[in-house]
Amino acid sequence: MKKVAVLFVATLVALAGLYYYAWRQYESFLDTPLDLPPQGHLFTLNPGSNGKAIVAELAGQGFTEDSWHWAVLMRLEPAVYRAGEYRLEPGLGPQDLLRLLSEGVVVQYRLTLVEGWTFRQVAESLAADAVLEQEIDLEDPYGWDPGTLFEGMRHPEGWFLPETYQFTRGDSNRDILERAHAAMQAALDGAWASRDTGLPLKSPYELLILASIIEKETALDAERERIAGVFVRRLQKRMRLQTDPTVIYGIGDSFDGDIRRKDLRTDTPYNTYTRHGLPPTPIAMPGRASLQAAAHPAPGEELYFVADGNGGHTFSRTLAEHQAAVNRLLAKDKDG
Repeated sequence: MKKVAVLFVATLVALAGLYYYAWRQYESFLDTPLDLPPQGHLFTLNPGSNGKAIVAELAGQGFTEDSWHWAVLMRLEPAVYRAGEYRLEPGLGPQDLLRLLSEGVVVQYRLTLVEGWTFRQVAESLAADAVLEQEIDLEDPYGWDPGTLFEGMRHPEGWFLPETYQFTRGDSNRDILERAHAAMQAALDGAWASRDTGLPLKSPYELLILASIIEKETALDAERERIAGVFVRRLQKRMRLQTDPTVIYGIGDSFDGDIRRKDLRTDTPYNTYTRHGLPPTPIAMPGRASLQAAAHPAPGEELYFVADGNGGHTFSRTLAEHQAAVNRLLAKDKDG
């Protein structure tokens, strides 16, 4: 009986020692970062992957060992792991890794649509992004029928809000377009709802067209409402807008950077020197500031403006004042 008791005690001591040894190993495992390269590693977790598959893939790349420690950790800290692309940084430990995967802290990418871009430039930017899936064929931007994606849209120009959009791997050019269009629709609806009374604009779309012209005419926030005021007064007086950016847009891909007198005389749907009113579509993507300027033009009597040679414009009330400003600009260019 005494021998049995001694054997029992010895067994307990051995088991306790073994447990202590295993626990110390487990604690060491928790304190040991994954063996990641100095630049880190992009790890893709596929949908439906379980903990065993995660460890097997990491071990296969030499970042850890496929040991029993992982099984213990996942049993003690059960979680649901979210599919996606993750950036694993040096120093990342086992618990940190599982927390990262369970919280879904995936890699975020950014794409910026710039104020004043045309839809062709938007399509080129989307196509050039190596991460985005190219779900929609935009090789011929203006040959694409936007009505297949956005109900009632006949022409894509101007309908996508220029902002920076975050996305993750697996998102597509369609996802960006849908978000940019929803953002533009919301911004346009807000501008239209708050617009000044008495504007010569019949619809939100006409406000979008005017905003796109403002966007192309100036990059100075301080000038947007003033330029909007000039265009609004010209529309009210049935004067032609006579704005070069619309002419350039009408010339299209053949525009070589110089606008000539013959261009101003050549009639196109976008030539506001030969036609009254607004062009048939926007000519670019206006930003929020240009939308608000079109909705709230500055009051005044100015009907003309011309570049001042310093990045801004000189505004005039009469044709004589305007011609004098043009002559000053020409003289300045000649002297320069």
